[in-house]
Amino acid sequence: MKINTDSKKIEEILTRGVEKVYPSRQALETVLGSGKKLRIYFGIDPTGKLHLGHSVVLRKLRQFQDLGHEVIVLIGDFTATIGDPTGKYTTRKTLTREQILAYAKNYKKQIRKILDFNRSNIRFLHNEEWTNKLKPVDILTIASKFTVARLLERDMFQRRIKAGRDIHMHEFLYPILQAYDAVTMNVDMQIGGNDQTFNMLAGRTLMKRMRNKEKFVLTTKLLVDPTGKKMGKTEGNTISLDENPKEMYGKIMSWPDSLISLGFELCTRIPIDEAKKIINPRDAKARLAGEIVRLYHSEKKAEEAGKEFERIFKEKKLPTKIPEIRIKGKKLNILDLLVKIKFASSKSEAKRLILQRGVKIKGVVQEDWRKTIEIKKGMIVQAGKRKFVKLD
Repeated sequence: MKINTDSKKIEEILTRGVEKVYPSRQALETVLGSGKKLRIYFGIDPTGKLHLGHSVVLRKLRQFQDLGHEVIVLIGDFTATIGDPTGKYTTRKTLTREQILAYAKNYKKQIRKILDFNRSNIRFLHNEEWTNKLKPVDILTIASKFTVARLLERDMFQRRIKAGRDIHMHEFLYPILQAYDAVTMNVDMQIGGNDQTFNMLAGRTLMKRMRNKEKFVLTTKLLVDPTGKKMGKTEGNTISLDENPKEMYGKIMSWPDSLISLGFELCTRIPIDEAKKIINPRDAKARLAGEIVRLYHSEKKAEEAGKEFERIFKEKKLPTKIPEIRIKGKKLNILDLLVKIKFASSKSEAKRLILQRGVKIKGVVQEDWRKTIEIKKGMIVQAGKRKFVKLD
C-alpha cells in the first residue's frame, strides 16, 4: 500500500488531540512527508474494559493506518502482571493470569470498531511472547541501560517518597520492560496518552542504546474532568466502548459543559469548526453523545438513545423498556432490596445512595435507610437518573 503524504492530512494527524511529539513535530512531519513507511504501535495492558480514553489513542492510530503505515496493537499480557505505576500513590493489586485473559478476551471486538481489520497493515501482538523468554542475564543487560536517579524522576514516585509510601522493585521494572517491547518490535514510533510520556520516553532511550535508532513518541491529550483528573477506571467515571447505547448517551449528556469541546476533539471525527458553531451547550452535548453512540453502535441505536433521553429527562416519563426482577417475599429492608436488584454492591453503598437522595420508589425519594419496603408487583425502583427496575 502506497504511503499517503498529503500535507493537510499529516497536519490534522499531528495537531488534533495531540499533546506533544518527541523529538519534535517538525522532525516527524518531515519523515511522514517523505513517504517512508513507519511501524507504529500502541500498547494496552488488559486490566479492565476498553473505554473512551483508549479510543482517543486508537483513533489516532487509525489515522496513521489510513495513511498506509503499519500499525501494531500490543496486548500487554505480561506487563499487566506487573501493574503500571503511572499516577498511582500505592502499588497496584497484582492481577492473575486468568483475570488478564478475561479482560483481554473482548478487546479485538471493540478495537474492530476503530481500526480496519480488512487491511494488511495491522498486527496484534502480545508481549508475553518475548518477555517470558528473557533470562536473568538479559534483564540485567536491559536494566543496565537505565539509572535509578532517572527512574526516580517519575512524579508519582516523588510523591510517594514525600508521603512516606513504599516503592516496590517490580514497579521500577515496568517502564524498563515496556521499553523492551519497543526494541523487540523494532518500531519507529509509539502513541499513547500524555500520562504515559515517561514510559514511552524510556522506550526511546532504550531504542537509542540498543539499536542506535530514533523512536518517535506522540502523546495525545487526555479526556479529563473539570478538576483535571483523567476519566477512567480509577475515578469511576469511565464510559466503556461496549456500554449500553442508552447508558452511553446518558453518561455523555451528564458531562459538564466544559468537557464538550474536548469531547468533540478527542472522541469524534466532526470538524472542530463545525462543533464550535453549535451555540447551545445542550444541543452541542446531544450532538456529541449521538455521534459517539453512532461510532460504537449504529445510527439507529444513537437515534433511539436520543429519543429515550428526551423521554426520561425532558418529558419526565419512564423508560420505554424497564428491566424486571423477581423478588421473593412480601417485605424487605430497603438496603437489602437495593443490593438484590444490583443498584448497590453492598449495604454501605446502598445507604450512601439513600443519604444522597438518589433512590426513588414509585416516584418518591427515599430518605430512611432503615425503612422496610412492602414488595408489590409492578413497583418501579429508580437509582440516580438512569437506573430503573420493575419488581415482579
